[in-house]
Amino acid sequence: MKKSILYLILSFVFISFTQAQSGKKGKWSSHTKSKKAVTLYTLAEDVYAKDDLEAAIGFLDKAIAKDDNFIEAYLLKADIYFRTSRHENEIECIKKALEVDSMYFVPSYYNMGVAHFNIGEYNAVKGWMNRYIEKVKSEKSKDKAQVYIKKAEFAAKAVSDPVEITPVSMGERVNSIYDEYWPSISADGQKLVYTVLVPRDTLAFKNRDLQKNSLNFREDFYTSEYVDSVWTIRDAVSSINTDGNEGAQTLSADGNWMFFAACSRKDSKGSCDLYFSKRTKDGWSTPVNLGSPVNTPYWESQPSFSADGQTLYFVSSKPGGIGKKDIWKASLMGFKKDGTPYFGDVQNLGDKVNTTADESSPFIHHDNNTLYFSSEGWPGMGKMDLFLTRQDEDGEWSDPVNLGYPLNTEGDETGLVINAKGDVGYFSSDGVMDGYQSKDLYQFVMPKRIRPIPSAYVKGRVFDKESKEQLKALLKVTDLSKGKVAVLSESTDYSGEFLFCLPLGKEYGLNVEKEGYLFYSSYFDVNNISTVDNPQKLDIYLSRIKSGEKIVLRNVFFETDSYVLKEESHTELDNVVRLLKLNDNVNAEIGGHTDNVGTLSYNNDLAQKRAKQVYNYLINNGIDPARLSYKGYGYSQPIDTNDTEEGRANNRRTEVKVL
Repeated sequence: MKKSILYLILSFVFISFTQAQSGKKGKWSSHTKSKKAVTLYTLAEDVYAKDDLEAAIGFLDKAIAKDDNFIEAYLLKADIYFRTSRHENEIECIKKALEVDSMYFVPSYYNMGVAHFNIGEYNAVKGWMNRYIEKVKSEKSKDKAQVYIKKAEFAAKAVSDPVEITPVSMGERVNSIYDEYWPSISADGQKLVYTVLVPRDTLAFKNRDLQKNSLNFREDFYTSEYVDSVWTIRDAVSSINTDGNEGAQTLSADGNWMFFAACSRKDSKGSCDLYFSKRTKDGWSTPVNLGSPVNTPYWESQPSFSADGQTLYFVSSKPGGIGKKDIWKASLMGFKKDGTPYFGDVQNLGDKVNTTADESSPFIHHDNNTLYFSSEGWPGMGKMDLFLTRQDEDGEWSDPVNLGYPLNTEGDETGLVINAKGDVGYFSSDGVMDGYQSKDLYQFVMPKRIRPIPSAYVKGRVFDKESKEQLKALLKVTDLSKGKVAVLSESTDYSGEFLFCLPLGKEYGLNVEKEGYLFYSSYFDVNNISTVDNPQKLDIYLSRIKSGEKIVLRNVFFETDSYVLKEESHTELDNVVRLLKLNDNVNAEIGGHTDNVGTLSYNNDLAQKRAKQVYNYLINNGIDPARLSYKGYGYSQPIDTNDTEEGRANNRRTEVKVL
């Protein structure tokens, strides 16, 4: 990574003539007796080593002109054409080399198969690979050839059954004559952060083509916001950008946290590390190295942070994996004194995701279930292909699914992200801007067969009920069917804003808490796609703990016409237990309330019994009975109309009142 740019992924390494030799210049077989040809070849090697590939081709052409059977010159030219993706020229050079001596360099058959694959002639691949398999003894070499046979079979099938996509440029306010890539977007689609390959010398860039390396370019972050159906003109993230490379970032669902990769910084643990920054009232905070065990002396990059706020996915080259670069995950363990999240329990995603080849650019969707990633190892169209895998209830990943053609091509596809609803994807692809060829950001409608589970989002702000001051508070969303935390988030300390995602098909309870305040409770039923199309906005007012204040327990449930507590009520009641234990000077009354369906005596009795059930639960979980009382109010204190089902549901409630 010291010499390359973060987004440039190492491509398949061509098995060239030079790799098969002793490594000493000028040591060849007797295929040429021309000293002038040898001299020209040596000059070609010298400029090749300096990465001046066009000059190398010039010398090789002159060497071949001296001896058109100079097999070594054809093989080195083929290597250069491979590296520069001129595969038709590569095929011609290998063909000529095989005509001179078909057994001089046996890997030529393998390289010929790869070259035909790269130009989309998939039916020719199997023949060349089988000829290679016949001539080699190494099982490892044979296995590599079989991989390409499978890739060719897959690619031929994928081309015959393409997915339908229509990429749309994100416009001139986002794209430029430079390379834009690695998009990351908040769940509400309002905040966009991406990487731009910026020339160190703007004048030199405009006057001539510059090689895309760290000597000529650096990677910086830019941001844009979606306002009135238009992306705003992009701004550089000056508080994070440096003369070095910053790239491959990920945003939290609310757009207020950013994790990214940076290389060779003073506080680096290795070549490239992961860093953390958060949005403040003055912009993005000074980045902090995440430290061990996430960062190691090896290469860490390309993070993706889960919408539930609990898991960080990333790519690392550290030992203990399956391939050279694998996808790993780390769990959020807590926070350091400076507010930086601390991660632990680092795990490899295993052989359902990682292969002996390279994997890259993980993106965990807001459903916390569907993982999109790039891989060289699974059958695909070319180099890095895009795949998806889904996690089951036990945390096991399904067999990867290739996203298909033309999303995947013979080149590298990386850096795909998808909105919360799951119907729009964002990616980077080659385009033309003001006459310059560059990578630009595009969006497209996701084909249904490769969509994730749709996710709704809830956004809003937290306030002090009396002063209306914006508050920083902890938000905990619970999957009521499992009693497990589904989202852990917080509102910002400068605006009180929050946003969290809720995957479709479940019921959730929300608990908002802050020290010195009564907690807030709410309930969400996300079983209908309409909740995804119509995101909810919610302003929350927290009451300081004092006499007379109440909490409505929205997530305490009873069996119909019964006072039997449902199991999904336990999470809410445990929050009450925690509140009372943290505030041992508080005494409370449990109040039961009903709607007006039925007789007065029936509802008073039902309300009394329900309040007592909650009272008993709190006592059984360690609260002193002397601090508690209970009372059934029936339908005497409605908070909504009893003329609608929604109103009646609001009136059927359990309250905790501070005495």
